[in-house]
Amino acid sequence: MKLRSVHRSSSFILSSFIICCVWSVDGDYCEVNLCQNDGTCVTGIGEEPFVCICAEGFAGDTCTAKENGPCSPNPCKNDGECEAIANSRRGDVFNGYVCKCQSGFAGVNCQINVNDCDNQPCKNEGVCRDLDGDYTCQCPSPYVGKECQLSCISLLGMEKGEIVESQISASSVDFGILGMQHWGPDLARLNNQGFVNAWSSDPHDKNPWLEIDLQKKMRLTGIITQGASRMGTSEFIKSFKVASSFDGKMYMMYRASGQRKDKVFIGNTDSDNTKMNLFDPPIVAQYIRIIPVVCLKACTLRLELVGCELNVYSNAVGCTESLGMKSRLISDNQLSASSAFRTWGIDAFTWLPHYARLDKQGKTNAWSPASNNRTEWLQLDLEKPKRITGIITQGAKDFGIVQFVSAFKIAFSDNGQSWTIVKDVSSRADKIFQGNIDNNTHKKNLFEPPFLAQFVRFLPWEWHERITLRMELLGCDA
Repeated sequence: MKLRSVHRSSSFILSSFIICCVWSVDGDYCEVNLCQNDGTCVTGIGEEPFVCICAEGFAGDTCTAKENGPCSPNPCKNDGECEAIANSRRGDVFNGYVCKCQSGFAGVNCQINVNDCDNQPCKNEGVCRDLDGDYTCQCPSPYVGKECQLSCISLLGMEKGEIVESQISASSVDFGILGMQHWGPDLARLNNQGFVNAWSSDPHDKNPWLEIDLQKKMRLTGIITQGASRMGTSEFIKSFKVASSFDGKMYMMYRASGQRKDKVFIGNTDSDNTKMNLFDPPIVAQYIRIIPVVCLKACTLRLELVGCELNVYSNAVGCTESLGMKSRLISDNQLSASSAFRTWGIDAFTWLPHYARLDKQGKTNAWSPASNNRTEWLQLDLEKPKRITGIITQGAKDFGIVQFVSAFKIAFSDNGQSWTIVKDVSSRADKIFQGNIDNNTHKKNLFEPPFLAQFVRFLPWEWHERITLRMELLGCDA
């Protein structure tokens, strides 16, 4: 009987022969699918009128024959691992197996997606969202971490002096009576003492502001404000707005989640007592600007900032959680690529970018570009800036052929237009990460230091057979 089907259990020699014969031949779908059990019928390949490309576990001219063994085809769903315990049959169905389920799944065949939120894993009033075999916590400020178990509440150094004078600037300065005083921005420190002990803007300044340059991107979760007294008279800011910037040039006004109007914070009511305001969501920025809205007597301010460094939680507890490739928290439309390969030119066997999910199963179960060269890329849009701390990569097989990326680079961007390639800390050259050595083993690489980005690109550098990738990104919310 002439060959009409191709299936995974074919020997390597047979698979190679078939691939060599038809690799460059475009196939068309049959008008009527003559193949059973989810097989794909194509024409125009070889001399036969049609060929059945069988789903995993099936064989024969029309994919009606079962492969041998209780674990072939794999009866376990959701990437469950099948373990044969006996070669017994019940009719034509094997039943001597046990499914070892991935975390988050249950049932005889791992068919039940367990609601991971049932155990209420989120602490500190975090809101749990159940994912496909995982969960994520939406943390209220100032909490962070996989389960909102960590606090981002460090005092950043205005009061104690860790933030130095050169980091503090203002739109103007009040020089007091006869110009003999200097209510400069360097005095705007919480609980500062003395006759002149705060920042105060020039009385003629119609748009006053005070700014702190934190010298690197930080997570800000709150601000503590305080007024001051001049000649026995209280001066303070009754309400204010906050703006932030990454570069000191482009500023964004702070708005509460879901709001279109700038947030107006309630300030002080006297000269000495402090007022705490939380940022929820937190602000991630290098520059923070306080903009008075209503002042009593004068716009006079002492303050402290509350937050933490972005990489404080770059550890196994706080910031190496999966960002959603495997769990599908990252949706298909967030993934794009330079191109996609089609096995035998058949649309049904296109290695699309949204297939690049760690441990994905199936005949086409990874991303592969149309050509093997270093200009190809896979891109993730995380929809908002996140702290990226690492990546897990994996190869795949294409009809028995082992394929993987053995070395790669990583690029990141804030806007999807201008890209920065991750550098080697010592040499400052582009960092080349070691990739995989086979089609299935996970390879983890951590980014030291981590980086903040909305867009991440995977750049293949070396590969085996063909560029082929399944992956997971690691990090946490910024």
